[in-house]
Amino acid sequence: MVPGMEPDDVLGQLRAIVDRVETLGERVQQLASENRALRQQHEHLASERAQLLAKNEQARSRVEAMIARLKSLEQHT
Repeated sequence: MVPGMEPDDVLGQLRAIVDRVETLGERVQQLASENRALRQQHEHLASERAQLLAKNEQARSRVEAMIARLKSLEQHT
């Protein structure tokens, strides 16, 4: 025991430390859960972005093919 401290003071400080550690543990769990959710959201958005980029590329290719066909038809008339 610390000289000059009453046992109740020491117990009070220990309880405060225990409470703080428990609070920090809960916060760590909360942050870990949020982190998992954000990682899943990021993976979903990255996948969605890749799909949209692929669709955009397909649309661009189709438009370029149509333009080429139209130019070809124009040259034959």
